[in-house]
Amino acid sequence: MNIGTWFYMMVGLAGGWIATLLGGWDAGLTTLIIFMAVDYVTGLVVAGVFKKSTKTATGALESKAGWKGLCRKVATLFCVLVACRLDMTLGSNFIRDGVIIAFSANEAISIIENIGLMGVDLPPALIKAIDILKNKGDKDDEI
Repeated sequence: MNIGTWFYMMVGLAGGWIATLLGGWDAGLTTLIIFMAVDYVTGLVVAGVFKKSTKTATGALESKAGWKGLCRKVATLFCVLVACRLDMTLGSNFIRDGVIIAFSANEAISIIENIGLMGVDLPPALIKAIDILKNKGDKDDEI
């Protein structure tokens, strides 16, 4: 067995193990991971190209902000892991799905915000919906 085959086998085993821990590779997990990747890339573009990031003082690309973003993405997957284990413990299947839907919605909002920071004209209804969700989240934080 050559080194390339061994490497791909190890990556496949690790990926399968992680997917199993997260409750299986289904449409919800696929959507969440795609949204997380798109959010990260659009965040890099906003900071690196447009210099309009809200995560840094200058609005420019900063490795510390990027690292924090990746850490948040990993923490999101840890939450999915916890929800999956709770489902297994309770014999249910809705906690994981609810967590994935909530985080996917949050990622979608962030993607839309990033696209807006790039100067793309967003439909007014979409902007209003994001404002409502953000304001609701701010009010929930005060409780």
